[in-house]
Amino acid sequence: MQIFGSIGWLLGFILWGAFYVFKNFGIAIIVFTIIVKAALFPFSLKQQKSMAGSARMAKKQQELREKYGNNRQKLQEEMNKLYEKEGVKPMGGCMTTIIPMLILLGIFYAVAYPLTNTLHIDGGHVTNALNFANAIPGYTHTVGNATYQEVSLLRIFPQIQNTEYIQSIFTGDEINKISEFAGGFTLFGGVDLLTVPSQNGFWSWYLLFPVLCFLSNVGSSFIMQKMQSANSAMQQQGCMKAMIYLLPLFSAWIAYSVPAAVSFYWIISALISLLQGIVLNKLFSPAHLTANAEARHAALMFANEAKVPYVYAPKKSQSENPNASKKKKKK
Repeated sequence: MQIFGSIGWLLGFILWGAFYVFKNFGIAIIVFTIIVKAALFPFSLKQQKSMAGSARMAKKQQELREKYGNNRQKLQEEMNKLYEKEGVKPMGGCMTTIIPMLILLGIFYAVAYPLTNTLHIDGGHVTNALNFANAIPGYTHTVGNATYQEVSLLRIFPQIQNTEYIQSIFTGDEINKISEFAGGFTLFGGVDLLTVPSQNGFWSWYLLFPVLCFLSNVGSSFIMQKMQSANSAMQQQGCMKAMIYLLPLFSAWIAYSVPAAVSFYWIISALISLLQGIVLNKLFSPAHLTANAEARHAALMFANEAKVPYVYAPKKSQSENPNASKKKKKK
């Protein structure tokens, strides 16, 4: 978890910069997510190209398996030749998947731990403040999930910032910074992103946050699966289909028990990811990339053939042709 916390600490500078400009956490989340997604776009494009390359080679790989299925060494040699010929790296898509995943988990840590990773306040001071808040009668019943205690602390910070203990933990600049940050969680004139939906009753309109969290994640996964299925013969089955619903359902349950700021981030992230996926499949669809790759491959073959010099074989002269001289003598 430490590596994700470190990445979140670095990404927190971007989130704090966005908040410093707009003075609103909701808008800062939108801007922050767009900036990070734009930075990760080259990785997404490379992953799309890797998928297109794999789809293009699937038929050729199957032919090699049928031909050399009984000779594993020969099959591996032919596979390597195919990869080299097609310009596709067998492990080319791994790093393009791992790096964005690390970044995405880092984003979560930047949002879930705003005091240490976004405001970059000393972790020991934050822990002391959390211990102080947890000792307040009734406070622990309003925290929700313990993982998001820093977000919950922001909700009551205006009420405890003038206490002697808090004054002794943080410097005056830190208190002002936390207070300013805590005051920027109101969205659309009245939506408090520090509110925990489960604490407002089942029929509270804050229930929309976990509902939208579920719908946005399911919708994004479903649409992306449809677009990928339309461009390839690969179909997800069994447990993979179930995960499309189970993971968003689990996220919705968490969103119901944590401050709305966390589910707001998940909603925005899902929608921007969907938009990015649509753009990628529109401009860089596997079919389009495959057609371009085959066109480049054909052009390269023609260019290589054009470089091969034509060997001209001149006709032999009569002096060099003994049969022709014999015919003349006979005449």
